Amino acid sequence: MVDRDTTMCISLAARPGNHGNRFHNFLYAELGLNYLYKSFSSTDIGATIGGIRSLGIRGASVSMPYKESCIPFLDALEDSARAIDSVNTIVNDGGRLTGLNTDFIAVRSLLDEHGIPSTASFALLGAGGMAKAVLAALVDAGLRDGVVLAPTNPQRGARLAGRYGVETDTELGSRRPALLVNATPLGMSGGPEAGTLAFDAAAVAAADYVFDVVYLPADTPLVDLARAEGKTVITGDQVMVRQAKEQFELYTGVAPTPEQIARAELFSADPAAYLASHQL
Repeated sequence: MVDRDTTMCISLAARPGNHGNRFHNFLYAELGLNYLYKSFSSTDIGATIGGIRSLGIRGASVSMPYKESCIPFLDALEDSARAIDSVNTIVNDGGRLTGLNTDFIAVRSLLDEHGIPSTASFALLGAGGMAKAVLAALVDAGLRDGVVLAPTNPQRGARLAGRYGVETDTELGSRRPALLVNATPLGMSGGPEAGTLAFDAAAVAAADYVFDVVYLPADTPLVDLARAEGKTVITGDQVMVRQAKEQFELYTGVAPTPEQIARAELFSADPAAYLASHQL
């Protein structure tokens, strides 16, 4: 029951979805916590961050395109966010706002889980906040033979690539890397690029691993093609769940069990199917 004592947490995204709402609110109910989670967009990120502070909103998940633009309005950055210069999580401690980055933790764990070898060559499409977290995780996992592709902002791509000592370009060209990573909105529902394939079919056919950080939908055109080609696939909803678990613990101080996380993930993906399968 929502009342005056309910603690509010939010997410900020250009195209708000329901996956995070379902995940967090499911766990609040499961654990008997008087919290509420709601997704928003923003027309003024500075005013929005001010609202988080003044309204006592406990935490905020930050998605594209706010991961970097929110930083000037925060009071402090945790080491992960400072190193990457990208924030995906804001924690409000009595009006003091701290930025963190749980995307790095999520991506790094998924690289290990899917057995991506450190010898794999890679191409990373994108140079924004999410791309920063992905590249930092790739390099931390030992991958060095890579290229950052930034067709819309070559200067930003060059800065990001230079920071980690990898190549940069505006197109993949004749390269055929073992790992393809999309860290752009290409394939995201709700926009003109929803049906766009982030990498061409020839590159997907030549790859061994395909990683798409877009989670709305989880089955992007890139993911569908990669699965049809029999590739090892990592999807954006996997990233979302892992980073959301870290956020949940930061906001509430409560660590759900693996079983509770698994149930929340199932409910988030398909509430109707989950409820139908759990009817008494």
